[in-house]
Amino acid sequence: MENFEWANELSCAVTVCDKEGVILWQNKKAIETFESYGDVIGKSLKDCHTDKTWALINRMIDSGSSNSYTIEKNGIKKLIHQTPWYKEGAVAGLVEFSIELPVEIPHFKR
Repeated sequence: MENFEWANELSCAVTVCDKEGVILWQNKKAIETFESYGDVIGKSLKDCHTDKTWALINRMIDSGSSNSYTIEKNGIKKLIHQTPWYKEGAVAGLVEFSIELPVEIPHFKR
């Protein structure tokens, strides 16, 4: 995997997979977030997703589209953004950013 050292200590969780959905890399926050799953590097996202979400993952990889949504778990709100990463102009996989949000977050129209 290419050098993702810049992302290793980000305050958000970052997970990178290849076109087959195999996890290639996670930063420290993602490793902490998903520690109950153990070491997931080299494992398929299919193993931890429903058929519906696995189909969405495949659509994003096939079409080069992104997906964003918010969740709340254990009182913590998060923004999840999943988007393709590219190598030599072709979709090479997906990267997921999981960003913890404050309880109140301003929204600006610019």
